Amino acid sequence: MKLIFRYLKPLSRMISFGLTIKVLATLFELMLPYILSHILDVVVPTHSISHIVLWGGAMIVAALLAMIGNIIANQNAAKVAREASRRIRHDLFAATMHLTSRQTDQFTVPSLESRLTSDTYHVHHFIGMVQRMAVRVPILLIGGIAITLVLDWRLALVMIVTLPFIGGSVFLISRRGMPLYRQTQKAVDGMVRVVREDCQGVRVIKALSKEEYESRRYDTVNRNLVACERKAGITMALSQPLMTLFLNLGLVAVILTGAYLVNDGLSMPGRIIAFIQYFTLMSGAMSAMTRIFVMSTKSAASANRIAEVLAAEDTSRKTADTGTESADGAFIVFEDVCFSYNGKKDNLSHISFTLPKGGTLGVIGATGSGKTTLSTVLQGFYDIDSGSIRIGGKDIYAMDKKALHSMFGVVMQNDFIIAETVAENIRFGRNISDEAIRRAAELAQAADFIEGFADGYEHQLTAKGTNVSGGQRQRLLIARALAGDPDILILDDASSALDYKTDANLRRAIAEGMANTTTVVIAQRVSSVKHADHILVLENGAVIGAGTHEQLLATCEAYKEISDSQMGGAFLE
Repeated sequence: MKLIFRYLKPLSRMISFGLTIKVLATLFELMLPYILSHILDVVVPTHSISHIVLWGGAMIVAALLAMIGNIIANQNAAKVAREASRRIRHDLFAATMHLTSRQTDQFTVPSLESRLTSDTYHVHHFIGMVQRMAVRVPILLIGGIAITLVLDWRLALVMIVTLPFIGGSVFLISRRGMPLYRQTQKAVDGMVRVVREDCQGVRVIKALSKEEYESRRYDTVNRNLVACERKAGITMALSQPLMTLFLNLGLVAVILTGAYLVNDGLSMPGRIIAFIQYFTLMSGAMSAMTRIFVMSTKSAASANRIAEVLAAEDTSRKTADTGTESADGAFIVFEDVCFSYNGKKDNLSHISFTLPKGGTLGVIGATGSGKTTLSTVLQGFYDIDSGSIRIGGKDIYAMDKKALHSMFGVVMQNDFIIAETVAENIRFGRNISDEAIRRAAELAQAADFIEGFADGYEHQLTAKGTNVSGGQRQRLLIARALAGDPDILILDDASSALDYKTDANLRRAIAEGMANTTTVVIAQRVSSVKHADHILVLENGAVIGAGTHEQLLATCEAYKEISDSQMGGAFLE
């Protein structure tokens, strides 16, 4: 709950205003039964129409003021809840964007999505409810008890006896419910994960006719969520019936005791009616208190999950070594680099190579050989286990992260198109001129099909680029990477959807138009890497061959087998 209070503190003025109005409105509500009792027991027996009108008018005014005050206070509470939850979402999203790749893996993407959506909603709902009920409930309870003690202390004692039973049952049930809601949130994460995987892989699922299998898998996590919700729901559902039971027993006791006192001339009918109304108000207050406890149980679990992300510290590796430019002209240097995702099996094992400024490195190997992993550690997304990586003579872990990442233009296997124009997809929020966008499109072999659209670079693309072909989508992504004029260009299987001729034209255009850019080409086609200055052949995270295309054909059997199997495209330049 510390998280919630931290975000409410800057809004203290708004909260104070709302709570003050709510206090006044609640006091006016408390006056209504007392005025009614006075009218019935004192004013009506006098048969004075003027007095009845006067006190009746006072009751109407009090009711209207209570209504207006509650409306203003509730609107203010909603405004505070919106602003506080907006700030929480903003900071949570920013924290999510700054998580290291390893931290993202630990939290998991579905869990982060759940924290950004359902958890922030629970906190939002709780903030609004607490403002509406936090002062209303104690004022109704304390004020109601105080007024009833003044009216008739004997009837008041009958009501007060029931309160410890109500409070105790709510406390015990809420204490039991909190861990159950934590389990429910984990079950939500599991369901979000399955939904996310199925939505992303829907084409593969249909192609393999695995709809029934995925339906069963979804049904499993769905049933697990229902089971968790049932446990939490059954536990928390006990609070309302128990509270109602004790309140009704108290109400029966008040009516019976009141009837006895009226019959003996020790009390008056108006007081009994006032007591019933106060008991009803207090019943509503206790019911609201139960809802607050239930919601606080959910929101406490959600707030803790949000706080975990906000409290995540940057655990990435840092060094004080700023280094100097290498004397041999090497721009990128990998020196005996080892890395593993889980700390057990090496995903990269003793990788060493150097690449000069403006040079091209080709990386080839089977699926799962470590090609993409090499590019992610080069960008500093993960901390390596041993060895060193230098760019321009500087250890990448001594560099500012923004400065490091700004050096790269990257096209990854699963990059995405946003629902924006062609120009905005290439610009991608950066300060890039229209001229630079057109030049990047020409280099990426995308200019022809872009200019074929009726509205050219203003053509609207759909989310994920579903209104263009796979090859066109890849060329747009390559144009995006080139538009920033990067120091290092990483093409990770970026031409898999291109035909051999377009791929050859693309490589030639990049070599001629971006001669000062150091390029890392990750591919499964030999034709995509054969012109590289240096080629690495990876297998199970280790280098099994290194050299130029010609050298590898003579010295690396695995590379020769790949090349021979792809000879159909080997002659295309």
